[in-house]
Amino acid sequence: MSLQEKFDAAVEIIQKLPKTGPVSTSNDQKLTFYSLFKQATIGNVNTDRPGIFSIIERKKWDSWKELEGVSQDEAKERYIKALNDMFDKIAEELDVASWLEQIDPVIKTNLALIGK
Repeated sequence: MSLQEKFDAAVEIIQKLPKTGPVSTSNDQKLTFYSLFKQATIGNVNTDRPGIFSIIERKKWDSWKELEGVSQDEAKERYIKALNDMFDKIAEELDVASWLEQIDPVIKTNLALIGK
């Protein structure tokens, strides 16, 4: 399986995670996934920094800007690693196999695709 296919599977997992329940992303994790996604799909920041009153957009932009110079392939690898690390931490507190049986089956399939 190619890096792009693994990355696409990882992105789909993040997009399909339930909004509520035992597995969700923190604001810091959301920023990490956002910035790695942008770097992986676009490359270096290509827009002006949002104004001071656009607090959330500014945080997102800053997070992406921190990755300047990271190759798109490296960003994809980091995205997949961040997802795997997140599920490793979740597995310390939750029976992930049981949880996976109760949610969108695409998440379980895609976790297998990325080696989880």
